Amino acid sequence: MDEAAVRDRLQSVEDPDLGDDIVSLGLINDLTVDDGEVTIDLALGAPYSPSETELAGAVRSVLEEEGLEVDLSASIPDRDDLASEDQVLPNVKNVIAVASGKGGVGKSTMAVNLAAGLSQQGARVGLFDADVYGPNVPRMVDADEPPMATEDETLVPPEKFGVKLMSMAFLTGEDDPVIWRGPMVHKVITQLTEDVEWGHLDYLVIDLPPGTGDTQLTMLQTMPVTGAVIVTTPQGVALDDARKGLEMFAKHDTVVLGIAENMATFACPDCGGEHDIFGSDGGSEFAAAHDMPFLGSVPLDPSVREGGDEGAPVVLDEDNETGDAFREITENVSNNTGIVHRRSITGSAATRPPEEE
Repeated sequence: MDEAAVRDRLQSVEDPDLGDDIVSLGLINDLTVDDGEVTIDLALGAPYSPSETELAGAVRSVLEEEGLEVDLSASIPDRDDLASEDQVLPNVKNVIAVASGKGGVGKSTMAVNLAAGLSQQGARVGLFDADVYGPNVPRMVDADEPPMATEDETLVPPEKFGVKLMSMAFLTGEDDPVIWRGPMVHKVITQLTEDVEWGHLDYLVIDLPPGTGDTQLTMLQTMPVTGAVIVTTPQGVALDDARKGLEMFAKHDTVVLGIAENMATFACPDCGGEHDIFGSDGGSEFAAAHDMPFLGSVPLDPSVREGGDEGAPVVLDEDNETGDAFREITENVSNNTGIVHRRSITGSAATRPPEEE
């Protein structure tokens, strides 16, 4: 088969999210045929996401049916307007911001489980605890090893559960409060991202502080954020504040990957009943009202609290049903990240979030 015949055969492979075949969508960056071997570079940008893994598998299957050997790779073209030395975090494929409009909704819990879940999928992951005023991530993953410094005065982040970690908690005393004004926050956030030896990462998850303050603005103005996850509870007060976070990302042209609901139904182990302590369906209804994807709902479960206090993210417990809820959210985040990238290639409403099915 020659290149034209291979492309014709690949028209049978459809992107299930964009609704057309990968050839028509322009998702083939490069294709060569040499003596029965096909080398293909696909425009896929969410490593280990279930949907892109399935899409790559379909490409391989279609061509192997024709008796061809297949060498697959995946990449998203770099931005043409920035030289590589001018890019922030050039070796990080995706920056995922985890945000909430208010505190107390389990945002850090969601960020930790998302990062650990992505690592569990097989991805190279970093987790930056950008909540400078209340850094909790090291405790939630039981990490007490501080970062090491290189001769060039950069920091080598410690690693836990396959996730590279950076947090203000590593650099301050356990009980020392951080009392800083905006310019200092900006400086430290910049240093803790750019002066860290993150290496090559598929995903860098950033746990933002609650609200819409200086830290959020610094991240959105200086970092190549791929998309954001907004965490809320079903409660009306939390949803009011989640709306402010949504507006913040909209003003900075940042894609919202979806809404994640925490602290939903509580299943009572004593009476066997289910109780909607913070209300019900608030997150899904909020997502629908704003034409946003709903990533999933995590029940109000003591095992989540225990996992956070003991440094054992529940997403890693394959026998835990609440872990299943976090794994579903993780899969949806990575899948939606891929949709954002593929839309940027095709030019089809690239700045919009993936539509809710």
